[in-house]
Amino acid sequence: MNLNDLSFTKEWTLFLDRDGVISLKLPDDYVMRWEDFRFLEGVLEAMAVFSKIFGRIILVSNQQGVGKGLMSEESLEMIDFRMRQDIAGAGGRIDASYYSTHLASQNHPDRKPGTGMGLKAKATFPEIDFSKSVMVGDSASDMEFGKKLGMLTVLITDEDIKDELVAFCFDSLRNFANQCGQPMTT
Repeated sequence: MNLNDLSFTKEWTLFLDRDGVISLKLPDDYVMRWEDFRFLEGVLEAMAVFSKIFGRIILVSNQQGVGKGLMSEESLEMIDFRMRQDIAGAGGRIDASYYSTHLASQNHPDRKPGTGMGLKAKATFPEIDFSKSVMVGDSASDMEFGKKLGMLTVLITDEDIKDELVAFCFDSLRNFANQCGQPMTT
């Protein structure tokens, strides 16, 4: 399958992971304060492009730092609010954010690769068709989440991965946006 063969329209939904896709992932740590949050290069421009293409843009992110007691739900909500504010200020949008604050050891259905966050998004937005949805993430659990729901999967990585869970690989959200629509200027 070639990405150029696909025609993304407003009938499509874009699901995005946060850390490692939208923002810098802190190795062996959590983004616990807005001051620690850093947009990856080109993300704000990419989000503006996606907002013109996709009917819905949904954020789905595991955030077990809350479950571990390292940060509060209020801190997570404040980071989400500020992130969405900056994205909107740059001409983009996120229609809804879903977070799983459960520990990995709990195997909670909301925690990716479980499908709970996707099912909650569909309950809120019944027009979502998973066969016309794209999951963009940087981990195997993101790809598994997308595949379980029947989505097209896009892995953000510097490596060229050949895996049945991964439909496409891009080294950044910016480069994926360039392939989806009108090229972005530098």
